[in-house]
Amino acid sequence: MSSEPLRAETASTVDTTDACPECGGALARDDGRAEVACTECGLVVDADRVDHGPEWRSFEEDEGKGRVGAPLTQRVHDRGLSTTIGWRDADASGNAITGRQREQLRRLRKWNRRFQTRDAADRNLRHALGEIERMAAALGLPESTREVASTIYRRALEANLIKGHSIESMASASLYGAARQQHIPRSLDELETVSRVDRKRIQRSYRRVARQLGLEIEPADPRAYTKRFCSDLDLSSETERLAVDLLNAATAANFHSGKSPVSLAAAAVYAAARMTNESRTQQAVGEVAQVSEITIRTRYQELVELYEEQA
Repeated sequence: MSSEPLRAETASTVDTTDACPECGGALARDDGRAEVACTECGLVVDADRVDHGPEWRSFEEDEGKGRVGAPLTQRVHDRGLSTTIGWRDADASGNAITGRQREQLRRLRKWNRRFQTRDAADRNLRHALGEIERMAAALGLPESTREVASTIYRRALEANLIKGHSIESMASASLYGAARQQHIPRSLDELETVSRVDRKRIQRSYRRVARQLGLEIEPADPRAYTKRFCSDLDLSSETERLAVDLLNAATAANFHSGKSPVSLAAAAVYAAARMTNESRTQQAVGEVAQVSEITIRTRYQELVELYEEQA
């Protein structure tokens, strides 16, 4: 029982046909709390009420209204409209099923897979979206990035940009473009480690997709990589701030133009670690950033000189 009367402003509607069993006061229904309570003494007469109103919902402007099912997604070749049959040979209660039922379930799974991809176009799209999911999971990218990547691939497919490029290279390019659009720091070298194609093919496909689809992608910011590099190297927040300061000095002098943002970030982290007495070897930094030691050494000297000039 509530000790305070239910405020009048929280009650959405008042049922005048019923009265409070304690004091005879009017009852009010609070839809926000799913309760019916007395407006006088605060007695909660009914809790956990079922909302009998319509649950119409729409996830897309052109899809109309719907009552059931999960929201549509671009990450599945049929946008999530097909039925999924689980792989477990058990009933709804988790009990084992008979051999005859298992055989029937196996046939249902087989025909369900066949009907989901009835032609080569569906099979290729399913393969491409599966590649995007696999690479995104390996890189630790969120679901929103996977959704954007799937949308980019579908747009490229509709624009007939796949011709002359492999499915794997276009899927990798779509994922890289999605990560760039959402300002998630992932380099081409990192993508190459999880892709089935090399860096050059990914770059070629990415340039075509970005140019033909007009993707609005800002230049990569080297400061976006410092947090992850410092975390992987177990460096302090002071070192991370100093690395950002080094990169700020480079940006102010327009030194970052035309240079790899990953190599600049790696050199800044290496320099900051040395300046805060948390030294890490060039090899350790290079392994985390996937940058050669020679590149780190060269950029390190240039960054330190710029920082000292502006100090």
